[in-house]
Amino acid sequence: MHTKQAPLILFISFMMIAQLACNALANSTTPDAFATLNGLYTASAQTLEARAPQPNLTVTPGLPPPTATAGAAIEATKTIGASNPTPTPRCDAAQFVKDVTYADGSVVTRNSLFVKIWRIQNVGVCSWTTSYALAFSGGDSMNAPDAVSLTQNVAPGETIDLQITFNAPNKNGEYRSYWMLRNAAGVLFGIGKQADTSFWADITVTENAYIAYSFAAQYCKADWENRSGALPCPGAQGDANGFVVKLTAPVMENGATENEPALLVSPQDKNNGVISGQYPAIVVKAGDRFRTIVNCQYGSNKCDVIFRLDYKNNGVVKTLASWREVYEGQYYPVDLDLSGLAGETVKFILIVGANGENNQDNALWLNPHILRQGIPPTRRPTSTPTFTPAPTFTETPTP
Repeated sequence: MHTKQAPLILFISFMMIAQLACNALANSTTPDAFATLNGLYTASAQTLEARAPQPNLTVTPGLPPPTATAGAAIEATKTIGASNPTPTPRCDAAQFVKDVTYADGSVVTRNSLFVKIWRIQNVGVCSWTTSYALAFSGGDSMNAPDAVSLTQNVAPGETIDLQITFNAPNKNGEYRSYWMLRNAAGVLFGIGKQADTSFWADITVTENAYIAYSFAAQYCKADWENRSGALPCPGAQGDANGFVVKLTAPVMENGATENEPALLVSPQDKNNGVISGQYPAIVVKAGDRFRTIVNCQYGSNKCDVIFRLDYKNNGVVKTLASWREVYEGQYYPVDLDLSGLAGETVKFILIVGANGENNQDNALWLNPHILRQGIPPTRRPTSTPTFTPAPTFTETPTP
């Protein structure tokens, strides 16, 4: 009996051990094989969906653009070797900065000389030397030279004031003169993206214009003063308080003697000294222009001054423009449009200030005046009363 029951007991024990083992495996952290495969399939499907072409998104004007569906993947792509093209730098290239004198459409009288100045910047990679020149390239030459050499070197990034003296035609009309730069090899270049565009002088010539007010002729009607008080007019050259005198044959900074009048003005002999002259009130008309040439007197080698034109209107003083001049053998022509003051009664003020210490600061205003368009008014002749002597009666004695 004991012998027959032993196998049965052994079998039952084996089955109990097997059940316990299955329960242990069910409660362990070992991942289910089918669950793992299902996860991999799902991840692969999402990846393929993300890489598949996305539908075109339609944008309706006035509405915000549609947003991407949640879960969609956006991947930026970049083509290997592709890049934005870098413009090739040019050796010779220029850029127009501004018209220093005679802006487009400026009015010039018939057969008159005028100096046009352009401010031009070197935007190339090569320096301009004195072997470069400003050259006529078309249009109306107005008796200007074919070319004028640069007076100084201009490094890349620097600017230079280029000037040409024109003679206005002796006929009314609109005139334009085109100019470019010419390098040492004789090749022309200019402004614009391709450095092949000319810049120009553009004027309107009229028949009638006249000097409506001469600051040189009326200079002693102005109130001259420094910061300390009033100054005499005319003054005495060399006066440490500052002085103003009129010259009939001024010698310009470049050594040329002019036949037009000039005001020789010197500020007070002190650091940043000033002299100013306030003129009587005048009425400005549309088209009026203030014209002069400013420079240092010949021989004033250390001259460094600031010229300034102010005006006083209703008790308020404002500055119209200012110009710095140093002794370098050149001069600066001023042509200032006063049309913004048309109809106003103003007092103009000529000012010269020392730029730092006074070092031979002898400044010249050459023929400062207001040019007015039209026919000059006819002056009424001044009548001189004629006195006819009364007849003399000789008394004849009665016999």
